[in-house]
Formats: sequence, structure tokens, C-alpha cells
Amino acid sequence: MSDAIGPGDLVLCVNAAPNHATGRPVPLQAGETYRVIGIMDWACPCGRGDALLDIGIDWAWCQTRFRLLPKPKAEAKTRRVSAPKETETVR
Repeated sequence: MSDAIGPGDLVLCVNAAPNHATGRPVPLQAGETYRVIGIMDWACPCGRGDALLDIGIDWAWCQTRFRLLPKPKAEAKTRRVSAPKETETVR
């Protein structure tokens, strides 16, 4: 998964379980999106992830807590064109 994720990508938190090693609660919220700041190729102590993600909250988190969100596609928007109003002269 670490190959697919890069800095600036959006990830969805799917696992806000307590910390793997200490059992302490984590500040992450399941269902919230976070922006990846950096990726550290460091195996998580849990053995399930081959990289840790830095999302700007605390230190770094196991990549198994997140799922990569698809990049938004650009949508064409129609714009209104202002045309001059035609006026009639009344005599």
C-alpha cells in the first residue's frame, strides 16, 4: 500500500482502535479523512504494515488504519455569460 500513497493524498481512517503497543486511546476518528504529510518505510510493530503514515497528528500511524481515497476528478462547470440588455426607446 505504501507504493500507492504519496504525500498530499487523502486517506480515510477505518480503524481507530487503541495503540498497538501501549493500548492507549488514539486521537484518530474512524470515518474522518486525513491528508498524508509523509511516508516512513518502517515496518509497524504489529507486523501488518510495511510503512507508517505521518498525517500531522502525534508521530506516525500504521498504514493498516487507513484506506486511500480516490483523487477527485475535475468537473466542467457551466458559467453564465452576461449579455447587455437591449433597451427600446419609447416616444
